[in-house]
Amino acid sequence: MKPLGFTELPAQVMQQRAREFRELCSRRRTVREFSPKPVPRELLEEIILTAGTAPSGANKQPWKFILVDDPKIKSQIRIAAEKEEKESYEHRMPQSWLDDLAELGTDWHKEFLEVAPFLIVVFKERYRVENGVQKKNYYTEESVGIACGFLLAAIHNAGLVSLTHTPSPMNFLQGILKRPPNETPFLLIPVGYPAKSAVIPEISRKPLGEIMVLNVQAE
Repeated sequence: MKPLGFTELPAQVMQQRAREFRELCSRRRTVREFSPKPVPRELLEEIILTAGTAPSGANKQPWKFILVDDPKIKSQIRIAAEKEEKESYEHRMPQSWLDDLAELGTDWHKEFLEVAPFLIVVFKERYRVENGVQKKNYYTEESVGIACGFLLAAIHNAGLVSLTHTPSPMNFLQGILKRPPNETPFLLIPVGYPAKSAVIPEISRKPLGEIMVLNVQAE
């Protein structure tokens, strides 16, 4: 154990920092039209290091971030993802889901998987192997989800755009990326600059009164 090293800030400074960070995050939007403009790999490494600071069950850090920039691998991923997405759009998704997606202008075509300069493929480690012994990880789903939240915020903070893509099923990623059996695909994130022609749907975010409940009535 070691001292926390916590520095308490004045209330006014805390309020200002909270507001500035909220305003920064409010400008983050999902982008589906990317520029092929190169992004320094060192920038992505810093972003992934930030994701790696997320809390995790028993500090087991049950995540792997696979950084992909090879055009051949990106092409393989796109072909496999579009195959699954086409099947989902045409046969798996109920009409209510398709109606909701129609408002966002999405379909099974995923050109961004080849255009974006980098793909970050997030895997969750269902268990770990230490000295040949299989050991349990804890709260894996929650831990990796939190790390992905850190990752998306870090991408936006760095001045890049991203998309959270979840082709279902995603098992093809394990084979293409040659990941071991203890890892399961969790999220596929194209990262880069937006295309000059990029557009986004008009959406609104729920106000505080719809997302926060202050206490509950005591009995």
